[in-house]
Amino acid sequence: MSKPHFLATQKRKVCLICEGFEEYEYILKLLSLHIWSSGYDFYPINAMCCGNIAPIYHMEYAKDKYDIILAICDTDKTPSDGFFLIKEKIDDIFGIKDASEQVIIFTNPCTMQVILMHFGVVHLTTQSKKVNTAEIKRLTGLATTANYKARADQRNFIFSQITNNNYLIMKNNISSLSHNFLDNPSTNFLKFLDLFEGSNTSWIESINQIIDPDD
Repeated sequence: MSKPHFLATQKRKVCLICEGFEEYEYILKLLSLHIWSSGYDFYPINAMCCGNIAPIYHMEYAKDKYDIILAICDTDKTPSDGFFLIKEKIDDIFGIKDASEQVIIFTNPCTMQVILMHFGVVHLTTQSKKVNTAEIKRLTGLATTANYKARADQRNFIFSQITNNNYLIMKNNISSLSHNFLDNPSTNFLKFLDLFEGSNTSWIESINQIIDPDD
């Protein structure tokens, strides 16, 4: 996926494979804020579930149309097609142990941890939407007598409140989280946000040299 240096002035194509609707629509919202560098073209894909991430990654990688492909997902430990299986399958694509750790944007326990950080500090301990409903309502003002179920209207309400200003608040809030995917809570999202905002795209070559040294 690495490109010749004489193409370095062209926009870099970054594919973002999102685990589901929350991740996909969240990325679309962030793109609409025009915060990230104009040196990139981002191509989000909704995988619809974690079990589809690795097959879609393999398919998009085979097309050889992007400078880099990243996956955005929770650190599911169950079911069997959860986070660790995603890592294993992406490692298999490149034939390199832990190659996946270069290209997976993770949040433990779930992406809602990062989303809620736009509105305040919270430490979610579970991916359970039922358990997280109280914090979601408290921080976003979501009005519902039932549990949060990530319905389209609920997602739209939450994402409509994300702004350029609270994007900066989110970055500050997640800066204190661990970068180890085994820790709860944790995320490496901030690392990639900083890369997406910057004009220096050499990180793409650096990652590609690690995961695909023969390309």
